[in-house]
Amino acid sequence: MKYTEATYNRPDGERVIDAPYVLADVNIATMQLVNEDAWEKNDRNGITLFKTDHVTSVLICLQAGADTTENTVNGTVIIQVIEGEVSVSLKDDVFTLATGQMILVHENVKHGLRAVDDSVVLLTNHASHA
Repeated sequence: MKYTEATYNRPDGERVIDAPYVLADVNIATMQLVNEDAWEKNDRNGITLFKTDHVTSVLICLQAGADTTENTVNGTVIIQVIEGEVSVSLKDDVFTLATGQMILVHENVKHGLRAVDDSVVLLTNHASHA
């Protein structure tokens, strides 16, 4: 099993991020993120829910207007909107995703994300085996 360790921002202790199964409560994690100091100080806050050598799932809370730098990753990316509305840029296209919608992006496709409203997004990256 793999754990995260307690930090200054998250002093409650370890939590499992890799095991034969990992149960995550998105509602509780969202409440935690928006109640942390980082949410007040920054335009986003996130927490890793699951991480192996090849798969990482991160829950991200974004304040309206927050954006990510366009990038490419060595693996498939799944962007799922849990709450709110985000704009996803891919090459020459821009897609607006609302609550319950998702987009799946192949590896090495340049993509960026901007929150239209305060939003909660589950971002999963399945890295390619090299």
